[in-house]
Amino acid sequence: MSDSVLLVERDDAIASVTLNRPDRANALSTELRLALGQAFRELEQDPQVRVIVLTGAGRSFCAGMDLEELSAGSSSTRGFELSVAGQREMRTAIADFSGPVIAAVNGAAATAGFELALACDLIIASTRAKFLDTHARVGMLPGWGLSVRLARAIGVARAKELSLSGNALDAARAYEWGLVNRVVEPEALMDDALVLARDFASCVPEVVTQYKQLIDRGYSMHLDDALQMEFDAGVRSAKEIDATTIASRRDAIIDRGRRQDR
Repeated sequence: MSDSVLLVERDDAIASVTLNRPDRANALSTELRLALGQAFRELEQDPQVRVIVLTGAGRSFCAGMDLEELSAGSSSTRGFELSVAGQREMRTAIADFSGPVIAAVNGAAATAGFELALACDLIIASTRAKFLDTHARVGMLPGWGLSVRLARAIGVARAKELSLSGNALDAARAYEWGLVNRVVEPEALMDDALVLARDFASCVPEVVTQYKQLIDRGYSMHLDDALQMEFDAGVRSAKEIDATTIASRRDAIIDRGRRQDR
């Protein structure tokens, strides 16, 4: 396997991004955080890439921040500097990617690794996956959205159960709680994620990016404001498409539906 801490493979409109520190359970070292941010920026600038699948090499998705690196700091200030180096760029680069990002969680997603999975648009989990938040056990508060995103994904009480105990959540219960979209056997994980990625990529590119933004913005708004925003966007979209285009796409949609029913 490559010595690079991050592997990026492109296949038409889909990019597979793999955290590649299996000997360290893909812990987020400064080097890996910087590489991840740079990779997402470069993929956003690639007009061919429209969907990203993010996973980890080996048996773990991501063990979180590299605590060995953090504890090597000569002072608390140095430890803090290491902890934030590249983190802001990694966080914003993932958020700024305009297409769907699928987390293919193959093993443990712990603490910052859990935050990384939640930063993606959806999660597909292996039966070996587990999710845990150890901030309260390490003695630190989260800074990358775990307290916010987790509560919105599974509810406040369940988020408190996980985060205030540091207990692990297995894949089956994560699915039951609505944290992950589906659970598959380990050997099927990437194939399943790539099939869904191809489904995303087969839709009208500009509408996929606009729709993703519409969902994300609407989720953070008051219901009435979100409904008005969607109405305005829908009106603009309807003005930009002609009847001939709708008819041609309708035929393709019907044909696809027939193939799926077979």
